Amino acid sequence: MIETINHYIIIILVLLPTIVLHELGHGYVAYLMGDDTAKRMGRLSFNPIDHIDPIGAISLILFKFGWAKPVPINPYKFRNRHVGTFLVSIAGVVVNLILGLIFSVLYVKFSNFNPVLSEIFSLFIVYNVYFAVFNLIPVPPLDGSKVITAFFPAKFLDFMAEYEKYTYIILLILIFTGVLGKVLTPITSFIIDKFLRLAISL
Repeated sequence: MIETINHYIIIILVLLPTIVLHELGHGYVAYLMGDDTAKRMGRLSFNPIDHIDPIGAISLILFKFGWAKPVPINPYKFRNRHVGTFLVSIAGVVVNLILGLIFSVLYVKFSNFNPVLSEIFSLFIVYNVYFAVFNLIPVPPLDGSKVITAFFPAKFLDFMAEYEKYTYIILLILIFTGVLGKVLTPITSFIIDKFLRLAISL
């Protein structure tokens, strides 16, 4: 019982920086591209409460697939709307993949020193890679949809933004029926394997 509680405490401690840094990636790149919306609304913050979506966090804990509270952006403020939309959309995923690679190196080099440390490093790898892969799904409001449509006409982007809230239902069905896991697990496992192999070779 105590071991189970400790395990979930570790999961939560791993999830917080995974989610926060993902959203900060979006927010800071948006700021660099000319949009100060996230900064003005207090979302360039390390406070997890500002970024956590309750249902998305629960889904992450249970299924390793989930989402955070989207950082507010105004693409009309970007110096170049299409380039800005692409870079902001991919930023969170890139942050998570970099973290996954960093903790792969830490896992390979230092996990033998302590079993708790080993668990923390391995969970950082798993959750960051899963979070990155999940967010690349090309379904609104996930990042993947914006990455693909970033260079579409402005009217299409506005249409996507207007109706993206309805696709949460589709995502929830795919997650809780296990369909999504069957599709994405092999992809994440492949990336994790490559990260660990690269870490071993360093």
